[in-house]
Amino acid sequence: MTSSASRSATRAGNSKKFSPWLRLLPGISPKRRSYVLAWYGFTLTFVGMRLLTWLIHIDVGGFGDVSAGGVHLHHYVWGILLLMAVGATALSESSPRARAWLGLAYGIGMALVIDEAALLISLEDVYWDSEGGLSIAVAITVIAVVGTVLAVTRGRRASRADEEADRERAEDAARSRSGDA
Repeated sequence: MTSSASRSATRAGNSKKFSPWLRLLPGISPKRRSYVLAWYGFTLTFVGMRLLTWLIHIDVGGFGDVSAGGVHLHHYVWGILLLMAVGATALSESSPRARAWLGLAYGIGMALVIDEAALLISLEDVYWDSEGGLSIAVAITVIAVVGTVLAVTRGRRASRADEEADRERAEDAARSRSGDA
């Protein structure tokens, strides 16, 4: 037995399946989906970066700093570059699928920057000093506040019209891609 999403994708020429976000976050409106994915991306990236930097800090083999020309590149640099790319893309992209990916990328970029907020404020490498706790406090506050807002507003689910519009957009995109080939 196939799902309606896979039947619709088959009818649309089977050139492209629906967004994975429709399967992972069913019933959530496209706009809200991007916020949820930004929160997930932020949380997982923050935890992952703290783990990675701790492994580097305790000299676990195979892990090391990223440098260019002998200069250590802090991960906030990658976060700023990612946020710049997300912003530039968001200026021209408005599809629900793109918003979902942009939300995820936005959360990742924010985590990379906020994880080194103390360094950016003091302009010194205080990551493992007591002052570096500011970055942890800011990140945990962001995770808690955004998570709470998402939980409290959970009842705002996608309407059937939103879900149908998502399906129609995906089918139209699939048809246009198969017609261009």
